[in-house]
Amino acid sequence: MAVKRIWHGWATYENAPEYEKLARGTVFPDIAAKNIPGYHGIELMKRDLGYEVEFMTIMTFDHIDNIKSFLGEDYMQCYVPEAVQKVLSRWDDTATHYET
Repeated sequence: MAVKRIWHGWATYENAPEYEKLARGTVFPDIAAKNIPGYHGIELMKRDLGYEVEFMTIMTFDHIDNIKSFLGEDYMQCYVPEAVQKVLSRWDDTATHYET
């Protein structure tokens, strides 16, 4: 069994490329560098909503305890670094978790 951690963020058309650059170039490598036990990577998806761009991330972990080792007991809260907050117009405050 694995656990998928899903989160959404939205950006204006102008800021969408900057968010994608930050996510792929800084945030995702920083998470990987933490060497979180049971962490298997992160995927980034995006879609054009006609008035803004929606992003979705899906992180894969072996177990919910791996997520807790990353974020603590309040593991539902999202990890949104300050640099990312500056380019997104809004984002989910909590993540959802699904067993696979």
